[in-house]
Amino acid sequence: MSDQNSKYGNDDRLITLSQRLHNNGLRATPQRLAILEHLEGNRSHPSAEEIYKQLKPRFPSLSMASIYSTLEALARTGELQELNIDPLRKRFDPDTSAHCHFFCRICRKVYDIETPLPISSFNQLEFLIESCAVNFFGICPNCQNF
Repeated sequence: MSDQNSKYGNDDRLITLSQRLHNNGLRATPQRLAILEHLEGNRSHPSAEEIYKQLKPRFPSLSMASIYSTLEALARTGELQELNIDPLRKRFDPDTSAHCHFFCRICRKVYDIETPLPISSFNQLEFLIESCAVNFFGICPNCQNF
């Protein structure tokens, strides 16, 4: 992947992304590196279709199957959160920390909601929590103003 195709233009960053793919049993193809780059720090919670539309002009041979297989593999290994918050499509969140989401039923945007989760109280009861999904649904402030 050349520097002009990378939004980072940083060989160390590409090596890190390549290593993440390798650690998850995936070859570091230019398309997969581009998917990771697109997700890095992305707070829009994109769907596979949105990622495809963004990357297709740079990678004409990119297929939806490649997008889906890469996203599913990264979600399986904990690199991404797969969100089932949008009734029309899966969304993906590169932020794997414990946080909540809000889905606006008007504009269909997904927002991160930072609120303390009472996970420690379950741990005191000897439950082993492996994941938690708290989703809120409603109308965002922007859509309420219309």
